[in-house]
Amino acid sequence: MQAIAFNATLRPEVGKKATKMVRNEGKIPCVMYGGEEVRYFSTILNDIKHLIYTPEFKIAEITLEGVTYRCIVKEVQYHPLTDAIIHIDFLQLNAEQIVKVQVPLRFIGVSPGVKVGGKLIQKVRRIMIKTTPENMVDELQVDISSLDLNQSIRVKDIKVGENIEIMVSPSIPVATVETPRALRSAATADKAGDKKKK
Repeated sequence: MQAIAFNATLRPEVGKKATKMVRNEGKIPCVMYGGEEVRYFSTILNDIKHLIYTPEFKIAEITLEGVTYRCIVKEVQYHPLTDAIIHIDFLQLNAEQIVKVQVPLRFIGVSPGVKVGGKLIQKVRRIMIKTTPENMVDELQVDISSLDLNQSIRVKDIKVGENIEIMVSPSIPVATVETPRALRSAATADKAGDKKKK
């Protein structure tokens, strides 16, 4: 499990006015909940950009006044015009606590359908799972080595550990191998040629 560690500064004051002052200083106001108390703090973009701007799932290790907390990002708020990050919510992880997180889906193996010219279409990139922090994974893998032309792999085909529950419908397709137009045209032409020969 990858982790991004950074030091943050507690915010002594909260509220709209105090939050605005934090942003005016070029910092990002944050909140951490899930522990014994809610903690308000600030950080800078350079410390969290590899946590936010990535397709990978990562843990945040936030140090506040010498104490480090393991967290996950629960929500990021962006400015409607500039897309700048204006607030981040973190959930503190506790050993027995059950959490829901979205993790990326990665394909393994080589599809026979792709080998003969088919196009692999990934329909789902992240999957919501429910588990405890100790059983958390940074990705789910799905084997596409049996995926032929015009076939689909569905959520139910994803293998997970017994301590992980997938929170989306098992019937949802996650990947399909489509037959490209050129391949379809060639197949049609071959069939037409065979009919003429007969």
